[in-house]
Amino acid sequence: MKRFSRRSFLRGAGGATMALPWLDIMAAAPAAAKVQAPPLRMAFYYVPIGVVRSAFFPDDAADEFLLTPTMAPLKDIKHKVSLITGLDRTFQVGTDVHAQCASCFLSSAAPHEVKGSAWPLKRTLDQVVADKTGLHTPFRSLELSCNSHKNNKESMYFDNISWYGTGHVAPSIKAPRTAYRRLFGTQGVQRSRNITDLVLEDARSMKRELGHEDGQKFAEYFDSVRTTEEQMDRLERMKRSMPKVQMAEPSADELPRGAYIRLMGDLMVLALQTNMTHVASLMVAPERWDTPFVFEGVFDKPKNHHSMSHKQKIHGAELEKIDHFYMQQFAYLLEKMDSIAEADGTTLLDNTIFTYGSGLADGSTHLYDRLPIIVAGSAGGKIKTNRHLKCAKGTPLANLWLSYAKIMGLERERFADSTEELKGLLV
Repeated sequence: MKRFSRRSFLRGAGGATMALPWLDIMAAAPAAAKVQAPPLRMAFYYVPIGVVRSAFFPDDAADEFLLTPTMAPLKDIKHKVSLITGLDRTFQVGTDVHAQCASCFLSSAAPHEVKGSAWPLKRTLDQVVADKTGLHTPFRSLELSCNSHKNNKESMYFDNISWYGTGHVAPSIKAPRTAYRRLFGTQGVQRSRNITDLVLEDARSMKRELGHEDGQKFAEYFDSVRTTEEQMDRLERMKRSMPKVQMAEPSADELPRGAYIRLMGDLMVLALQTNMTHVASLMVAPERWDTPFVFEGVFDKPKNHHSMSHKQKIHGAELEKIDHFYMQQFAYLLEKMDSIAEADGTTLLDNTIFTYGSGLADGSTHLYDRLPIIVAGSAGGKIKTNRHLKCAKGTPLANLWLSYAKIMGLERERFADSTEELKGLLV
């Protein structure tokens, strides 16, 4: 039993190690008198440029939680999701609206609090929480971005939501292989070899010792990591083959958006599942980037989300398709997390606060009020789900962040311009 502790790893050639998910056999060890409650996690799924409000928000007169056309992809996981409306932020004059809406989405600064800065930006919520939760994980936090553009026309304030402090960005990882190597890489092994190959012998040996249910759970996890590796390998093989056919390599923004977002999301989920970190963020696209993206299965040519958002009356139907597309990827991640069992019979999603949101209401009006916020997961049963929580007009978004901080174990009376914890959030 000593081999199967909560901190068990698969081990392989060159010192390679691979963290294990929770298995029932770990609770059978003599030291485990009872199953411990799974740790709480916190994650963010950031969508740029806001949404088309008319397709995103339900009728205010409706008392029940109704899924609008944009939220339709959530239908199979709706019972573990809540919509929160009425949350506002205050724009501090002096910077571009898009730069501030992204960089200050999770900021711990109130407007005009930071002297000498045009941004109300201090240490962001994810980093504040990671100061506590990161003491027990290999990585304090994980910051991922799906901005594949290599042009740096805009500043870092358009492309990052996580900050160590004013002017000090927590740089996001944009390449799947880089994220994978950060999580699973080990010095002294060939970088071109996959971790699952290196630890395969130990994995086979371990599986022979597991019961039927643990064996299935282990196989699902191992296959999930291997599938992620294979996806990255296929992408890299495609890139290497381009010169052979005398064809210019397509820019990264021409690669399938949905596959890219899901792959980065899969890596985030693996990190949370194996307790490599308890805090993560995924920015699905940058703010106000002029280079267009290809949305496969949605449009037949690249589209510039930002420029279209300024002409909502003309491009409204196309913008709704983009919102729906991003919601599909969010729903995919929720369902994946809800399929991962924890030690006490709950799921990874049950023990996570996973927030979909944007720092801008919509790209047409550039308003900071009534932001689109969806909260998935119940934080171990603490948060009510399957409802539409309507907040009083003018409720600060920071009230939600203050509630999150307290749920994650921090003792705080205030966060940014919060006035109190968010009423009606908890059970």
